[in-house]
Amino acid sequence: MVKILSSIYPFAVLLFFEILENGNTTSGFILLGLFNHTEAHPFLFVMVLTIAFTSLLGNALMLLLIHQEPHLRTAMYFLLSQLSLMDMMLVSTIVPKMAADYLTGKKSISPAGCGLQIFFLLTLGGGECFLLAAMSYDRYVAVCHPLQYPVLMSPQLCLRMTLGSWFLGAADGLMQAATTLSFPFCSAHEIDHFFCEAPTVVRLACADISVFEYVMYICCVLMLLVPLSLILTSYSLILTAVLQKRSREACKKAFATCSSHLAVVGLFYGAAIFTYMRPKSYRSANHDKVVSAFYTIFTPVLNPLIYSLRNREVKGALRKCMGQWAALSHN
Repeated sequence: MVKILSSIYPFAVLLFFEILENGNTTSGFILLGLFNHTEAHPFLFVMVLTIAFTSLLGNALMLLLIHQEPHLRTAMYFLLSQLSLMDMMLVSTIVPKMAADYLTGKKSISPAGCGLQIFFLLTLGGGECFLLAAMSYDRYVAVCHPLQYPVLMSPQLCLRMTLGSWFLGAADGLMQAATTLSFPFCSAHEIDHFFCEAPTVVRLACADISVFEYVMYICCVLMLLVPLSLILTSYSLILTAVLQKRSREACKKAFATCSSHLAVVGLFYGAAIFTYMRPKSYRSANHDKVVSAFYTIFTPVLNPLIYSLRNREVKGALRKCMGQWAALSHN
């Protein structure tokens, strides 16, 4: 799979940029922002930057701990490290441009910049959908088949699931970004959003987009509903197995873990499904912007807290590293 990715991906990216250069004649777009701002907003700039910094710090800390601590180099934490990497890249794709707009009051974005935002958003968002499904399977094997865990979650399978998540996300992002910006656009280039999102951008097209919307709907079923069904099935089996043990402490721990995990999954998938699978007649620009903020800005902040920093092993590794850093600073 690595060889396939290395051979196909560069060609696909070159094709994408060729479409951007030759298939679209617009000079650029205007991003109206989350609150349709018309001038610089220092307060919003500080708020957005603070949220982004918190997300980057939490996810970077998780990556550092997994890299530093040998006992965290397992399948579960490898998947968590990929989730942290995706969240860091997702925040870096959206927030810098958004924060710069609030600071300077400038709202323009080039077609290439718009296409890259669509591509990276769908690559990372789609990849995260499948990665969350892989993580739920990992927990199912650990709880329901602990003796077979080394076989059922081998390093080779873990790597394949991770590469598959990245590849499927990139394929969806490349297809939707290239197709979205291949349409001719009307004279109004104002995007009523704080970043370029395919459903919002395609509304400005001066062409029949019904076929594209139908294909997008099918992609969303595959990218959202299929992984979500796997996640719900895995956690249902986990809860069933724990309840059969009739251990009050085990049930309490399982419910606390599953409820927190499902809360983040529900927030991420719910926001994505609301944005990409809602009927056209029910769409509202204001609703789209608020909901999109959840899975592009707030969920990457919550993931390190829910999946990682509440974990006993991670907290132990964090205390150990902080002790080592403190010792080095005194020396």
